[in-house]
Amino acid sequence: TMDTQKSQIGLSANLMQSVMTVLFIGSAVVLSPLSFANEGAEEARPNVIIMLIDDAALMDLGVYGGEAQTPNIDKLANSGVFFTQYRTTPLCAPSRAMLLTGLDNHQTGIATIPEILPSEHVDKPGYAMHLEDGVETLATHLRRVGYQTFMTGKWHLGSAAGQLPVAHGFDRSFILDASGADNWEQKSYMPYYLYAPWFEDDKPATLPDNFYSSEFIVDKMLTYLDEGDANKPFFAFMGFQAIHIPVQAPAELTEKYLTTYQDGWETLRAKRTQRAKQLGLITENAETNPFLPSARSWASLSADDQKLYAARMAVNAAMLEAMDIHIGRMIEHLKATGNFDNTIFVVASDNGPASSLPEGDRRFDIWLSLNGYNKDIENIGEKGSYAYIGPEWAQAAAGNSDKFKFYASEGGVRVPLILTGPGIPKTGEPVNARSWVSDITPTILALTGTQTEKLINFSGKNLLPVLNSETTQVYTAEDSVGLEVAGNSALYRGANKIVRHFPPVGDKKWRLYNIEQDPGETIDLSQTDPELFQFMLAEYEQYSQNVGVQPMPADYNSMDQMGKNTSKKIVAHLWSNYGYQTIGFLGIVISFLVWIFVRRRRTA
Repeated sequence: TMDTQKSQIGLSANLMQSVMTVLFIGSAVVLSPLSFANEGAEEARPNVIIMLIDDAALMDLGVYGGEAQTPNIDKLANSGVFFTQYRTTPLCAPSRAMLLTGLDNHQTGIATIPEILPSEHVDKPGYAMHLEDGVETLATHLRRVGYQTFMTGKWHLGSAAGQLPVAHGFDRSFILDASGADNWEQKSYMPYYLYAPWFEDDKPATLPDNFYSSEFIVDKMLTYLDEGDANKPFFAFMGFQAIHIPVQAPAELTEKYLTTYQDGWETLRAKRTQRAKQLGLITENAETNPFLPSARSWASLSADDQKLYAARMAVNAAMLEAMDIHIGRMIEHLKATGNFDNTIFVVASDNGPASSLPEGDRRFDIWLSLNGYNKDIENIGEKGSYAYIGPEWAQAAAGNSDKFKFYASEGGVRVPLILTGPGIPKTGEPVNARSWVSDITPTILALTGTQTEKLINFSGKNLLPVLNSETTQVYTAEDSVGLEVAGNSALYRGANKIVRHFPPVGDKKWRLYNIEQDPGETIDLSQTDPELFQFMLAEYEQYSQNVGVQPMPADYNSMDQMGKNTSKKIVAHLWSNYGYQTIGFLGIVISFLVWIFVRRRRTA
């Protein structure tokens, strides 16, 4: 019940402590290719705002051809640059850890997320499920040179002692340490969490009664900025809950999109693929994989189900627009305070669209009901509504890109990135150079003229040479870049990519694609070019050894693992909250059974 949930706000999650320290100090490593501003330019250091969207596909934003109205984000892109070949990891926390550190996720302690962590990986180096000792964030680097550092929104990088943002370089923070939560009130969105664990600075926090996630995340950040020192630059990180499940938005915004998706997911995918070709996101002759075998055809749905699913996608678009509206309020505040022109903006997504389909499980339906949720079309997206887009819409949202969140396919990792502000060309043009989530930290350090106290061998690279037209590529044809989350793996080298997907969608087989000619990953070249295939497999193995990737259990399935971990969490919740009552109840039952046994023995 809500009373029970609220009574638990003071509890901290008991996350596992790391057993090994990870140091990234190189005695001969130079920060090259970082370029730094003059020492005397410190007073003119630009402010930095990073706005991270949750689960947005490459084409969800207006500037990338999406249906949602995102004029404020589009204006940022048009006054700076937007990347078309930016990639991240296929899951939220690993991507956030990489973005904030410039390191590979395994080097941060966030190799995956706790919800799907197999028992075999517990306490292994890189799998602490919080930022490990010695790992420093962008906030830490910037605070050393005089920046004020603030964070609001989704964190999901640890909430035990020493794991919250205030222990990792942030002066003030109001954060959610969970993979997601309700957007209208303080409650969990899945049984893994007993409640929505929000924290202000280092203490559990309670949300206001008039809470809506995007509005609150901006409001709280504005409060921190207003309370800060007007004479010092600031770094602000906002982790939006939009558009993570459950998708929720004000009714007046949802209403605008109720007919936008009425023709179904096949139509949306075809339209986005065509727009991608028109915008130059993919080649004119790019092929697209068919929908997954498990996908339903739109025509097979009843008229009522079609209306319901179209409405869920409408909420998804409305949630993006709601976020954009509140971003617009942030922009107007910066203009009013004279900070806008000297602020660097970064807008990105943590991974591709979510395919979550919470249907067909009676236990989950019971949990939803007990927690005040419904999946009906009435009041969809509003308080108490539990809406989601599901795998068919997720695959359609990805357009030509294959699959979606969780998987290392292009649909899971190819997402938007927008940069604008001082030091960034104001062309409004696309940047087609391949870039990575780990490039953000070294790029911001370069743009702010910040030299780190330690010499760090970042996984990512500084993007300024490309932005300044000194080169056309960040990564050369000889650079191999690997990624791995929960067995879903890839390695990029030049025009080529090898990729492997684990169940429930994948078969654990490696495949080879030329993603420049075949961005939809439709033609496996592993048999036609075995020499290249074997070379890239060896490169992945080297990457795996370098960063400490743990082998996956033979029978690993991320959804099955989530079920197991959720069951353990529920037992832990019951024990921690009702332990004495449970002991008492079991004592009564055992006493009763003993009494029956003794009585029968006496009468025998």
